[in-house]
Amino acid sequence: MQGMAITVRVAGRTMALRVSTLAAALVAVLALGACGSSRDKVASQTAAKVNKQEVTVHQINFVLQQQRGLRPDQADAASRQILERLIDQQLAVDKAEEFKLDRDPRVVQQIEAARRDILARAYAEKVGEAAPKPTAEEIHKYYEDKPALFAERRIYSLQELAIDAGPEQLAALRDRLGAAKSIGEFVGYLQANGVHFVVNQAMRAAEQLPLQSLDAIAGLKDGQAMVTQAPGGLQVLVLAGSTLQPLSEEQARPAIEAFLLNERRGRLLEGEMKTMRAAARIEYVGKFAAGAAPAAAASAADAAVVPVSAASAPAPAASNGLSDTDISKGLGLKK
Repeated sequence: MQGMAITVRVAGRTMALRVSTLAAALVAVLALGACGSSRDKVASQTAAKVNKQEVTVHQINFVLQQQRGLRPDQADAASRQILERLIDQQLAVDKAEEFKLDRDPRVVQQIEAARRDILARAYAEKVGEAAPKPTAEEIHKYYEDKPALFAERRIYSLQELAIDAGPEQLAALRDRLGAAKSIGEFVGYLQANGVHFVVNQAMRAAEQLPLQSLDAIAGLKDGQAMVTQAPGGLQVLVLAGSTLQPLSEEQARPAIEAFLLNERRGRLLEGEMKTMRAAARIEYVGKFAAGAAPAAAASAADAAVVPVSAASAPAPAASNGLSDTDISKGLGLKK
């Protein structure tokens, strides 16, 4: 068997030893195995290679974290789907860079806008970390103070008319609605006089209604309407009916806690922004230098309750009806 010579000095004497080729090979394999294990550890973070780029496990996990309500047994299948999407994305990025789209002024502007938004959100989250969680007493008080939202919660059947009208028409329209025996009669008046309007009909739970309007809506009787001034005209909200579906304090606690915590975070951020604005040098230029006062939103004081019947209310317009967001803004109870 072939071997290699190794010189060893023992007790002052130099001795030439013969090591078999097998032993030398074994040492080499062990050394390579150690290196390979190190490389495998690094490579384990790579999920796929796309041309010269890598898609990593970290990228997949980041997308997974954004998937709410994902069960543990769905994670593997979801990870594979995400990986395929990331591969497609990387291929598109490669082509975009090949065409030098990353230097296109519009793309550069969008990237910068996304960067600013991400950083601003990260700062807002950082500020919000200082907000203390609401106590059990605070949660209980909020529950007691909002019966229309919890203990006396209802599901409302609502009909909405969004009426286009000029300022000079508003008073007459309000008077006409108040004099109408039914909402159908009022709609007939609008049609006869060429007043443009759109109709929407929907079922809404209390928590899906604007918080600032909820008490007023909860105070309506079946057939009554609430009129508010809206941009470009009037909004008539008719209560066709409602069903009582209360929530116990135990059921409502997670939503109340999240709402109060988000509210505190918002106040902290608002205070921080005021402080930063006071310390910063801000100069408006050009047409922005004059600075117009923001238009005041219609308040609850602008609303009027009108006793009209909803029995003959018109059916919702299928082609030009209002979207859900026109009738419901949500309470922000979800984080």
